[in-house]
Amino acid sequence: MRIGLYPGTFDPITLGHIDIIRRAAMLVDRLVIGVAINRDKGPLFSLEERVAMIETECAALSAQTGTEIVAHPFENLLIDAARDVGAQVIVRGLRAVADFEYEFQMVGMNRALDDTIETVFLMAEARHQAIASKLVKEIARLDGDVSKFVTPPVREALVKRFS
Repeated sequence: MRIGLYPGTFDPITLGHIDIIRRAAMLVDRLVIGVAINRDKGPLFSLEERVAMIETECAALSAQTGTEIVAHPFENLLIDAARDVGAQVIVRGLRAVADFEYEFQMVGMNRALDDTIETVFLMAEARHQAIASKLVKEIARLDGDVSKFVTPPVREALVKRFS
């Protein structure tokens, strides 16, 4: 069974994330969405809320692709999280060249820690390349329309959080 791990904070999950998840699901038999517990980032949504959003958004994708998609919180090293879930592949989404520099360093470090786990990069579709959770939260905080960047349930959660 091919298992992939797609890690991130998903605070909140965006259409860009969903695009990467949909395409990654075509490459593996089981896709684990690694929800990072990163206290330093001070997430807007709790871990439980982020996991629930991911489960809601991925249920239809799982049915469409036939790939099991599950959310898995983690707070350890990414390479250890990959080992914990039995992943042979780490999936990373790229939006721009700036993303590549950081990801290039991460791949090198992860390969040094465990050279049996590959990293696969998926480029975000052009219409999703500008989407970043940080910017979506800022737009929502300032009462802007985020409907082009997130699904209706996530939009509602953002509106509720900032009202």
